[in-house]
Amino acid sequence: MPRIAPAEAPYLPQIGASLERIMPAGVKPLVLFRTMARNPRVFEKMFAGGLLDKGTLSLRQRELVIDRTTARLGAEYEWGVHIAFFAEKVGLDAQQIAAIVHGPADAPCWSAEEQALLAAVDDLVEQRTLGEASWSTLSAHFDEAQILEVIALAGYYHTISFFCRALDLPLEAYGARFPSASPS
Repeated sequence: MPRIAPAEAPYLPQIGASLERIMPAGVKPLVLFRTMARNPRVFEKMFAGGLLDKGTLSLRQRELVIDRTTARLGAEYEWGVHIAFFAEKVGLDAQQIAAIVHGPADAPCWSAEEQALLAAVDDLVEQRTLGEASWSTLSAHFDEAQILEVIALAGYYHTISFFCRALDLPLEAYGARFPSASPS
């Protein structure tokens, strides 16, 4: 049971318009979005800073940053929604999905640039900064605008992870679940 009950339709007009714009046709608005609708100001700011538009990273790169951030922060709700909506679209296979949650950044299932993204997320989550090795590797594969987007995505989804966990949001029925750790 979530700590704050999600809003139900009818929504305030500006919230309804945002939900209609962001959600796929026929899919009920996410519990996260409906819960945030309880505070229209926070909802509006969350959507304004959402980084859901086309940025400097490819969709796959963006999803790797989001998925790794939410997995490392234990936000199964948000991770599961992104895996459900985007994993197939960006070509993540079962091994990679498990590696996002349990594997090291340098797992062999990732390209060198993907390893750089995952290592950057790991640094940002663990150290709240980019270590010299991660910075060097990241800057070898990405330009300044892309690096800024990586940091912004990790920070934004850190905040989203806080909401998901602090509000004790129930998992979406269609959302993926964290895979179990592979035996060593």
